Amino acid sequence: LLGALADFAAIAIDNARNYQRISELVITDDLTGLYNARHFHELLEYEVDRAKRYGSQVSLLFLDLDHFKEVNDTYGHLVGSRVIAEVGHLIRRHIRSADRAARYGGDEYVIVLPNTGKQGALSAATKMLERLHEHSFQADSAEQITMTASFGVATYPDDAPNKTELIRAADTAMYDAKEGGRNGVCSFENDFIKKYEMPGK
Repeated sequence: LLGALADFAAIAIDNARNYQRISELVITDDLTGLYNARHFHELLEYEVDRAKRYGSQVSLLFLDLDHFKEVNDTYGHLVGSRVIAEVGHLIRRHIRSADRAARYGGDEYVIVLPNTGKQGALSAATKMLERLHEHSFQADSAEQITMTASFGVATYPDDAPNKTELIRAADTAMYDAKEGGRNGVCSFENDFIKKYEMPGK
């Protein structure tokens, strides 16, 4: 009887583990290990609702790798995929436990910063850009690949009244960073964009 109970318990544990694994796969991007875009929208909506309820702030970072197409064209898509994966791992290692990061699509990433105002978000984006500069990306030939990114920063409720407008504000700031020369951080402040660029870059 005890042996039969142990067998049923083992099956139940395996089923629970499999269910948890399947649940993780549904919300996770295969390449980077970050959340996928669909789950990001759910996370951001939750954080914006919570910020509204408690009168706090939530910031959003939008980042896009600069000239990523050149990596694919020069070194091939396998190396390009490896770079995307490494950037995802880099982001995951250097965000706070309360923060949530996702691959938004292609070579774009988003980071949700709960209970974080504009200055804290700008500091987080600048530090992430520094980590990107410090990381050693390599082609199959061991040739060094220099990667930079353009960051857009927006904060609820300062820059947007809801989730959709917050995404639009951060995306607008990111594209302004692109147009301003790339390799920098821009914030969205009531239609005013301020550019923060790494010293000496």
